[in-house]
Amino acid sequence: MVMSQRDYIPIDVDDLPEIFEIELADITFNFGVSYNAVGDFFTVDLYDEDLNPIILGEKLVLNHRLWAYVNDDRLPAVDLVPMDESGQATAVNAETFGRTVFLMIDDIDPTDDLSSDDYVGIGEDGGDDDGS
Repeated sequence: MVMSQRDYIPIDVDDLPEIFEIELADITFNFGVSYNAVGDFFTVDLYDEDLNPIILGEKLVLNHRLWAYVNDDRLPAVDLVPMDESGQATAVNAETFGRTVFLMIDDIDPTDDLSSDDYVGIGEDGGDDDGS
């Protein structure tokens, strides 16, 4: 088995919905993760340490940074991206999430990561690398 290049947030996809506490960039957050069986997708709810909602219902999209289009100082100061470092998956769904797709803490320079041609992370201008 190939070791992951990035750290990831462990999520028990067999025990959803769940809410758990996590520290990101020295700040404590609460994450809620849910699965929508009708649409076959996962969402993340982000709360502060006191469980006050910051953003609810963010859909996990393969290789797209969470909250990419939201400007809010309360968001984590790290990039969180659902990724399949093996390059096998084409979507985040019940078949892939927690198996080959994981919610990664994307702290690798995208110019150094040649394994994902369709990566959409944060660009030098602060916008997404997809041109927006």
